[in-house]
Amino acid sequence: MIDSILKSIKKIPAFPATIQRVTSLLRNDDYSVTDVVNVIKYDQSIAANILKISNSAYFGVHQKIMTIHDAVVYLGQQQLVRAVQMAGVSKFYKKSGKGYVAQSRDLWEHSVAVALMSQILSRRIQGKEDSVLYTSALLHDIGKVIMGEYVYESFQQIFNQVKTKQCSFLEAEEEVIGINHAELGGRIAAHWNFPIEIKDAIAYHHRPDLLKKEDKTNAWLVYLSDQACLMFGIDGGVDGLAYKGLEEVMHFFDLKAVDLEKSFILLLDELEKAKDVIQII
Repeated sequence: MIDSILKSIKKIPAFPATIQRVTSLLRNDDYSVTDVVNVIKYDQSIAANILKISNSAYFGVHQKIMTIHDAVVYLGQQQLVRAVQMAGVSKFYKKSGKGYVAQSRDLWEHSVAVALMSQILSRRIQGKEDSVLYTSALLHDIGKVIMGEYVYESFQQIFNQVKTKQCSFLEAEEEVIGINHAELGGRIAAHWNFPIEIKDAIAYHHRPDLLKKEDKTNAWLVYLSDQACLMFGIDGGVDGLAYKGLEEVMHFFDLKAVDLEKSFILLLDELEKAKDVIQII
């Protein structure tokens, strides 16, 4: 089974080079509008989705955006990063694994929620938004897209493992299938030649405590964002809260429960605005 899963990685379409190039350009505060427009306009699929997303209530632009140039000018650096990422990543969730969710939109909604929460928490903790963190959070469950059919076929075995052994869904996946969805997501990120910080944040988004490197901030932030969304019912899957809770995350960021509650209020507001974005798939 694991051989079949790993071979499936090679069948995944390449991650859009457009997103990588635009994100790279936007990391520079002095980015050229012309350069960004020239990269986007030759990718018809992403260009069309960016125009759809740019005109959604989420971005709150008060005039109709008709061209990619308008989108780049009016959205600004941080908002444009979000629009580009959402436009390109959404296509990978159109065929989300049925083993975790009833509809692909459920997993996409959870992924968007975790990405938005990651930025809310990053502003609170680090005083800034982070495009690398946003990408990591938006793609944190990408392993589920491939794992879905295998989980669907083996769900009863996995569920029995969770129930009888009191283990996490992650551990049950490893026991029954031979690999868990987080590790698989990390391998997909490596297949796409993503930076190590994105790969690590995806691969360790349930167990950042196991990451053997000095700077674990992004992995812990994706973990906390994911756990917060799970706790507040934006779970995106049958696995729900069947994961180990790591109390040290609150100490790691010097947070209190009230900080999460305030962050969730902000998230609800952002998700309400992002309804059109979620419906894109």
